[in-house]
Amino acid sequence: MYSSAQTPARRLIAHLDMDAFYASVELLRYPDLRGQAVVIGGGRDHAPQVLADGTRRYARLRHYVGRGVITTATYAARAFAVNSGLGLMKAAALAPDAVLLPVDFDEYRKYSRLFKAAVRRVAPVVEDRGIDEIYIDLSALPGVHDDGGLAIGRALKEAVLAATGLTCSVGITPNKLLSKMCSEFDKPDGLTLLTADEIPARIWPLPARKINGIGPKASDRLAAMGIATIGDLAAASPQRLLDDFGKSYGAWLHEAAHGRDERPVVTESEPKSISRETTFDRDLHAVRDKARLTGLLDGLCVELAGDLARKGYAGRTIGIKLRFDDFRIVTRDLTLPAHTMDARSIRRAAGECLKRVDLTRRLRLLGVRAGALARLADLVAPATVAEPPVAAEPAPPGYAGLPLFDTPRP
Repeated sequence: MYSSAQTPARRLIAHLDMDAFYASVELLRYPDLRGQAVVIGGGRDHAPQVLADGTRRYARLRHYVGRGVITTATYAARAFAVNSGLGLMKAAALAPDAVLLPVDFDEYRKYSRLFKAAVRRVAPVVEDRGIDEIYIDLSALPGVHDDGGLAIGRALKEAVLAATGLTCSVGITPNKLLSKMCSEFDKPDGLTLLTADEIPARIWPLPARKINGIGPKASDRLAAMGIATIGDLAAASPQRLLDDFGKSYGAWLHEAAHGRDERPVVTESEPKSISRETTFDRDLHAVRDKARLTGLLDGLCVELAGDLARKGYAGRTIGIKLRFDDFRIVTRDLTLPAHTMDARSIRRAAGECLKRVDLTRRLRLLGVRAGALARLADLVAPATVAEPPVAAEPAPPGYAGLPLFDTPRP
């Protein structure tokens, strides 16, 4: 494992963020949609239809019926306030003529591998932060400090474009906190450089919520204290922040407002968990839709077992995640006697977790997770579970007799 160890004065960190990544990948496949409002988030039945004359017929948001949410959207769609996380039905009211395309994660992962490989050929010290963003430690590259990273920033963008046909936005600053902020400054296809001396002029006028790590609740609490901008936060009494937000978060708020962040770029890290989940086209009931839910849960467990095997891990804690029709989320976990990557063992443990949940309300989402991971190479015993899981908590009161989709298939 590598972690950057340059002193803060000599560190130069880049944050590279792909522009509207999923949507941009789709526009490579469907170039006739360039410049149009396009939303990614549909199912396979929303795939374009090829007509007899070779043209395509696209699904439109106005015809969508269901519970799905937007995964991402083109910048043309975002002009209608249609953004990721928004329900597709609500988006249809804002942009009824927008094109709706299905999500294709296999294609997105392919382009993710391509752009990351291109970056590593230019600058090898890379921290993977997800499918569409990375941090890069530029500190030790020859000549990089001569122009503050301008030439290498351009080289990174050119390498990504040549490898994928896609644009990205890059922020280059002395640390990860500032670089992530700056990669958003000039999207799409932006390149922003910032030095520590420029923080008062360029960072402090921004809203406090622009700091990655200040969410809606913290932003509201800061606003109630009269703190609207990052500059307001920087000028706030450190003791007041400690009193109102606690020792750890309060201290971090003070440091972040002054642009201080000494986190290293880490090239390798162990995952804490691996999960699979699915959101239903319509709400499902544990009794009336038992067969479908059973099949979905079986499939998720098989997929999770496959993910574990491919990545070389086994899990000892198996958990489920449920989202109900009132958007309430419930999770349950079960610790097994030994690590496993076996689909049957995962399914059995998931069934035990389900017994601890009141399933009288309809379900919107179902997920399965493996935690407490260990590398297969580090396990002395085989990664499976030969005996039943440890005892689960009793079922909720009044729950006896309600049919569950918890019986593993043979």
